[in-house]
Amino acid sequence: MVDQAISEGRFWLYDLRIHTVIEDRIAVCHHVEGDSFQVQGESLVFEEGQRFSMYALAALLPLLPAKQRDTDANDWMSTDAEVACPDPHCGARFRIERTEKRWFSHAETTGLPDARVTPYWQKPGASE
Repeated sequence: MVDQAISEGRFWLYDLRIHTVIEDRIAVCHHVEGDSFQVQGESLVFEEGQRFSMYALAALLPLLPAKQRDTDANDWMSTDAEVACPDPHCGARFRIERTEKRWFSHAETTGLPDARVTPYWQKPGASE
């Protein structure tokens, strides 16, 4: 089945939930325990009124595409779920949790003109 999915250009991506964890540490930056956002496909999804530090977001962004993909069980990307605030004096961390899995096709996600079809986000029933 994996070979068939590869030949059809299909792949899985995890949706992610990223939330602020402070616990017994002192957050010197403007972080609030539980502040969160989600990653669905290529989109960052914030609840109305939700705030998230742009500096923390800048530290997290390079990791999110890798966290969306299946990795070996022993790869640190599979086992390590928390990222520290980029301010070395801040005690906040950001927990990245894999939630649902979504099935994508290369033709729905590529920018290559000869390989593309209707983008996944424009299909009937796609979440906004």
